[in-house]
Amino acid sequence: MPAKNDSPEADGGKPARSAKSEQTRALILETAMRLFQEHGYDKTTMRAIAKEAGVSVGNAYYYFAGKEHLIQGFYDRLAEEHRVAVREVLDRETDLEARLSGVLRVWLDIATPYHEFAVQFFKNAADPDSPLSPFSAESEHARVQAIDVHKEVLYGAKTKVAPELRDVLPELMWLSQMGLVLYWVFDRTEGRERSYRLAARGGPAHRARGVPRPLPGAAAARP
Repeated sequence: MPAKNDSPEADGGKPARSAKSEQTRALILETAMRLFQEHGYDKTTMRAIAKEAGVSVGNAYYYFAGKEHLIQGFYDRLAEEHRVAVREVLDRETDLEARLSGVLRVWLDIATPYHEFAVQFFKNAADPDSPLSPFSAESEHARVQAIDVHKEVLYGAKTKVAPELRDVLPELMWLSQMGLVLYWVFDRTEGRERSYRLAARGGPAHRARGVPRPLPGAAAARP
């Protein structure tokens, strides 16, 4: 049974957003990510996560209905960290190319601690029928957060873009980011140097239209 401060609210049965509740949720997520990295996603059970985190199995399921929900929590956290971290780039740069390449580099910085996990996890996320796919309905919240960042990249730039492209470009820019993610997963260079070089090339635009050049693999990543 959950502790008193973690009890469901009367309106909807969701965890109370107390400090203790948030700490417990964060602890479970952090523990899961560590075990996923150490033992692999498939071999890590909710029971093992609960034991390592020092909570009951029921409490673990109370916050996350299963391992897939833990991954969705990870996606959401990564998207939020990225949204906050790109602020410096977006406040400083006004050119579309510089804004896009800066946002991609920031993502690489944030994702660095999870590279080995991403390598192990890729086969799950690459399955188009998996709820863990970044294109799945279950991943919509994190996907929308990421696309919103690219909307800000575009709308805050002084670079001129054809009006008919403004509505579709943010999603295309996010697809460029997905192409970078795919490249990064397989990058074995020290410090993921090639991924950083690719991110720097992700910003150049086609001069004729002001359209960011797609990263290799972005088209293939489209659902």
